Amino acid sequence: MAGPTTAERRKPASGGSRPPRPRRSRARLPQPRTLVLSLIALVLLGAGGGWLFYGSQWLRVERVTTSGTRILTPEEVREAAAAPVGSPLISVDTDALEDRLRKRLPRIDSVEVERSWPHEIGLKVTERKPVLVVEKGGKFIEVDAEGVRFATSGHAPKGVPLLELRPDQEKAAASLRRFDAHRLRREAVRVAGALPAAVARDTRAVKVRSYDSISLELSGGRTVAWGSSEKGRTKASTLTALMKAAPKAGHFDVSVPTAPASSAS
Repeated sequence: MAGPTTAERRKPASGGSRPPRPRRSRARLPQPRTLVLSLIALVLLGAGGGWLFYGSQWLRVERVTTSGTRILTPEEVREAAAAPVGSPLISVDTDALEDRLRKRLPRIDSVEVERSWPHEIGLKVTERKPVLVVEKGGKFIEVDAEGVRFATSGHAPKGVPLLELRPDQEKAAASLRRFDAHRLRREAVRVAGALPAAVARDTRAVKVRSYDSISLELSGGRTVAWGSSEKGRTKASTLTALMKAAPKAGHFDVSVPTAPASSAS
């Protein structure tokens, strides 16, 4: 007897028809009216926000505060900043304020201008610190650790060493051809910046005769032969140890830090 045909074998065992496949739902596009209303809402929201930040009286500059001043006064900083009081707070150009302050007040090393909602501008100032002073014409010019001359006054700031730039007459011509006064001043600044805190407080003058002949005059008539500005940290550590080992010495030599020396005078 003949078996079932191919068509008969493909029929489901239950004998019923296959269940229909579920139809995929199609995403409905928003109606044109909904799109128009959404667009109008966005426009109104943007216009309201623009009016709030730029047109209203609620978010305008009313106060300018300062912090971080040491020598400068808050009034000097606020006057130099010339912040636009009464203007919308959001429209204040903070970069322009920072540039204006650094230009008008060279004593300022860095400044941060911050908006403090809803009505305030904050000026956070960091002033330069002098590591040396240069006497010129009866005036004293303050020099910071980067060699920047930033202020001139009629008296030397307390606790800041005086720079004495006196090139050796025998070596002056050759030395100044390679190292002009500006370069020698920078070398002196590097030396002053490398001094241990205790030594820096006792330093009365930094004397420069040539690039590799820099010395210190300390309180009590003591002196230090430093040499060049190279290996400043090593020389500082060596000088600290040498002064502890020979506290009554009057002269210290760390120009060659691997072979330091001290003597009574």
